[in-house]
Order: sequence, then structure tokens, then C-alpha cells
Amino acid sequence: MSNLPSEPEFEQAHRELVATLEDSSLFQEHPEYRTALDVVSIPERIIQFRVVWEDDKGNLQVNRGYRVQFNSALGPYKGGLRLHPTVNLSILKFLGFEQIFKNALTGLNMGGAKGGADFDPKGKSDNEIRRFCEAFMRQLCQYIGAETDVPAGDIGVGGREIGYMFGTYRKERNKWEGVLTGKGLNWGGSLIRPEATGYGLIYYVEHMLKYAGQGDFKGKRVAISGSGNVAQYAALKAIELGATVVSLSDSTGCLIAEGDAKFTPEHVKEIATIKLARKALAQFSGKSQFKYIEGARPWVHVGKVDIALPCATQNEVNKEEAETLVKNGTKFVAEGSNMGCEQAAIDVFEAVRKEKGQEEAIWYAPGKASNAGGVAVSGLEMAQNSSQLSWSREEVDGRLKKIMKDIFDVSLSSANKYVKAKEGQFPSLVAGGNIAGFLKVVQAMHDQGDWW
Repeated sequence: MSNLPSEPEFEQAHRELVATLEDSSLFQEHPEYRTALDVVSIPERIIQFRVVWEDDKGNLQVNRGYRVQFNSALGPYKGGLRLHPTVNLSILKFLGFEQIFKNALTGLNMGGAKGGADFDPKGKSDNEIRRFCEAFMRQLCQYIGAETDVPAGDIGVGGREIGYMFGTYRKERNKWEGVLTGKGLNWGGSLIRPEATGYGLIYYVEHMLKYAGQGDFKGKRVAISGSGNVAQYAALKAIELGATVVSLSDSTGCLIAEGDAKFTPEHVKEIATIKLARKALAQFSGKSQFKYIEGARPWVHVGKVDIALPCATQNEVNKEEAETLVKNGTKFVAEGSNMGCEQAAIDVFEAVRKEKGQEEAIWYAPGKASNAGGVAVSGLEMAQNSSQLSWSREEVDGRLKKIMKDIFDVSLSSANKYVKAKEGQFPSLVAGGNIAGFLKVVQAMHDQGDWW
């Protein structure tokens, strides 16, 4: 609408959903869902607040804090908190909007939300981060709760920050409850939670490989972007399953494994230590074993790979990079990051999927489906907190595997039902995931009187 300020990230996410719904038969069969789309596209509530804190020199600092509580038809609001200088309302609305449908796909009772602040943790001391987290939670705590809104971590928010925020909530509200996920194991956290997004991504791609008749990860060359939590555990699980991981990256550049070089679990663990200290990938001691390209993303430098997994941030694969992946014979692309591919890149992948048979096509999976493992295990952490029980690693991992299989299956069935495909063509996972998540949410909203 012309009276509203431009929100490019949110508008991109919204257009992507609308385009897949329009290209399906959903609105022809159910024209009333156009009304539902108008309603679900507006957040139920947006909270903005100032965060005033003191740095180590005794100077007052102030940041902007946000929580976008987008939709609660399926359960308490659920979504991460991001601390990064680029945080603004457009980015949080895009992430919260995606979160609605991602959470719906898990089959768990979770609504969609996102929050954070334009605070930059880089270069800050532990005490400064603690003081900021405490000040942030003192403002946020009055709007959240175990049955209202359950935030989690995201970029800039790991176990340390969750601990500071949880402690502040407990003291401010005089209440111990599962108000945050990603907690420490000895105070309400869940096994597999740190690994969940990366592991879940690999489990999802396993089903893509199996459906396509391409076996499993053994012997596959895998390009991964990012070097944070998602990229680390995706790499470790892929290596465990017999794949060769040939790239990792961060905002300063990328490492490419050339020839017989490859990343090992030891490499990934050292990189994890570097990133935990908020240092650049260039400080990796094994850098000389790889080709380091400053300021670059890996996609045009990795050569032929079977699988590409964007795991860094939004819009990290553009049209030219997508075309290079297609040209070099990549067969599978699945997002570990949220909206990891620009719309132009998705259009490239989808055009090839439509034009080519399964032997030559590239098959793309959107983040709302393929990276849902993290929030799925957050939901399992909520369930454990509610029952005051802790499940074994094997039980949580088994449930995660089943959830990722169910997401893949419901995406396939929705695509087959609502999107026409030629003989021998892969179903559209982006359309299937969008339709399946959208239907579950808007049907619940209709039952509860949110639209009519």
C-alpha cells in the first residue's frame, strides 16, 4: 500500500508466497482464501521499545528493540531473537511471516513471531553483552510467556545470551517457566537443539535424494555457505553420512576445498570455536589447505557440486550464482538460511525444474520447509518443559527425523494436488511447502473467527 513505508525484505517474502499460491489451483478451488491471505499478511501485534544500557566505560547506550507477534492461531507465538546492526522492522516482519508457515509445517502447536534489536555484539565484552541482554529482557518480559510467546536464539543470540535473558525474565516475573528455548541442558534445555537446524536440513535433503533416485549423501560433493551454527552442524552431519564438504564462508570471504582437499570434522570444530569468539573465518589455522577468497560467496567458485546448501543469511544466492550452479551440474539446492535465495535465483531453479526431466533438473527446497528442524526441536523443548521431563538424545533425534519426513511428504502431496506438473517433472517443493503451511494456518484462523 502506498501509504506505508517500503519494507523490501517483507515485501519479497510476501510476493514469494503470493506468487506460488496464484500459480496453483488453490484460489480457483477456494476463492475465499484470498480474504484469508489479506488477514494473515498483517501481524496481530508489533511491539517496539528502547533498550538503554551502560557500556564498560560507563557511557549510556541506546538501541531499538522489537517483537513482531505475527500469528497465534496454531499456538503461542514462536520465533527467534536476532541481535545485529542491520535489524529493522522489515527484516523482522519477513522472518516472522516465514515463521508462521514454517511452524505450521512442523505439525506442532506453535504460532509465528520474530524479534531482536539493532545491537552489534561484535567487539563487545561479556559484561556489555550481559548488561544489554538484561536491559532488553526487562522491556520484553511483559509481553511474553510460556503460553503466550516463546522466543529462541538467532543471529547474535546463542546459549550465553539466552541464559542472561532467561535469568532476567525469572527475576523480573518471579516465575520459572519455559519462556525461551535453546536453554542450557541443566536448566530446561533439550538435547539436539543446537544441532537441530543443520541436522534437519540434511534429513530433508536425504528425502529429496531418495525421491529422485539419487541414493544418499555418500560420495556427494556439497557446497555450504556460512560458518555459524546451521552451517557447522549441516557440514558435520553431511560428512558423517559420507559426503565431501567443499566450502564454508562468512561475511568476510569463503574457503574453497580444491582438488582432493575437503573439510573434516576437526576443521569444522575449530571454525566453530573461532565463530564463538566472534572472529573472522580468515583466522582459521587450516586456511592454507584451502583457497580463501576475500569478500566472496562460494557458489561461483566451488565448481561442480551435487548439492548446494545456503546456510548464512537472507538473499545470499543471486540470479547469476543460480545460473552458475545450474551450469555446473548442481542437482539439489536446499536453504538452511531463511529466504537464502533471491526471488530471481528461485525463478532460475524453478524454470529449470519445469523445463528438464528429473535426470537433468535442479530441485529447490525453500527454507520454511528445509530449515524447520530448529524450530521443531524448540517445540519439542517446549513439550519437555511442559511435562517437566527430559528426553534422550535418541528420542529427540528420532522425532526430528520424523518431523522432517512429514514436512517433505506434505510438501509433495500439496504440490501434486494443487500444482500441475508434466510427466517426469519434479513437484515444486516451494509451492507445496507454501500451500501446506498456508492451508493449516488459515483453516485454524477461520475456525477461530479471525476471518469469514
